[in-house]
Amino acid sequence: MSGRRQEILDAALLIADERGLAGVSMRAVAERVGVTPMALYPHVGSKAALLDGMVGRLLGDLVPAMEAEGEWPALLAAYARQARVMVARHPWAVNLMFGRPAVTPEAVRFVDAIYTALLAAGVPPAQVPRIERLVSTFMLGFAASEAGGRFGPGTLDPRGRRGQLPEGVLPGHAALAPWLDRPVDWSAEFEADLADLQRMIAAIAGAGDGTEPSGSRTLPG
Repeated sequence: MSGRRQEILDAALLIADERGLAGVSMRAVAERVGVTPMALYPHVGSKAALLDGMVGRLLGDLVPAMEAEGEWPALLAAYARQARVMVARHPWAVNLMFGRPAVTPEAVRFVDAIYTALLAAGVPPAQVPRIERLVSTFMLGFAASEAGGRFGPGTLDPRGRRGQLPEGVLPGHAALAPWLDRPVDWSAEFEADLADLQRMIAAIAGAGDGTEPSGSRTLPG
């Protein structure tokens, strides 16, 4: 990545952090960099390419931490934890990532790291693209729900929310009331979900060919 392109993407990320994604425009980025809007085009091509570049930059920053982890369970855990940190720092990023395909070299490299981990786990190649989408959507979705407030208590506690409807119309809630009323440790839940996801991947790998124990393979290279 050229130094000027890096500078442009840095400026776009800072603007998004300050003003939200709606504040990112070619004019705003140009003003931050200190050039005219037309001077951006040789480096990012268009507003759409700028947004793609922002996705690539955020995902590309996750790759080194992932690749340093070695075997597939640790690599996927590193991805999940780093993604959670990244979304906490840039809550606007999830809407951008869910709205655009991974097309830049940095983003493609990130997806490839997950493909490699799933292949190393023993997931049948025909299922790897689907499982990658499942893993990415789940992890980014958890981080987005946490950062965006979906997991928060809102203006009512769980008991108060149930009380808005007549008694008996929420049988599932009634059966789970003792557990719904407990405070949630979101970090512990995240780690539990991550462990479940790793077990699911190992089960898919085990059902795929049955010739090697799940987790026995190491990453190539």
